[in-house]
Amino acid sequence: MFDLEETVMGIIINAGQSRSLCYEALRCAKQGQFSEADDLLKQATEAANAAHAVQTKLIEADQGTGEIAVTLVLVHAQDHLMTSMLAKELVVELIDIYRRQAA
Repeated sequence: MFDLEETVMGIIINAGQSRSLCYEALRCAKQGQFSEADDLLKQATEAANAAHAVQTKLIEADQGTGEIAVTLVLVHAQDHLMTSMLAKELVVELIDIYRRQAA
């Protein structure tokens, strides 16, 4: 099957990368570097998609049977994924504001 801890780390690593890229994009937007911000958001989306793919793999493996153990590290990974998704949504909105102010 798969190593649960290693698989869960895929969520944590990719979600963390996505969140970091979002905040880097926001810093670029603050400086008026919108092309760079857009590139970073694209990278953030790719990292978020990778994290989501790992989550989907876990859901498919469990198939609603409860066979996947809900460990503290799994809950931690889900927290990372959700906060990175929220960060991306907010950063996209903030960058839009900076973009409109610069126009």
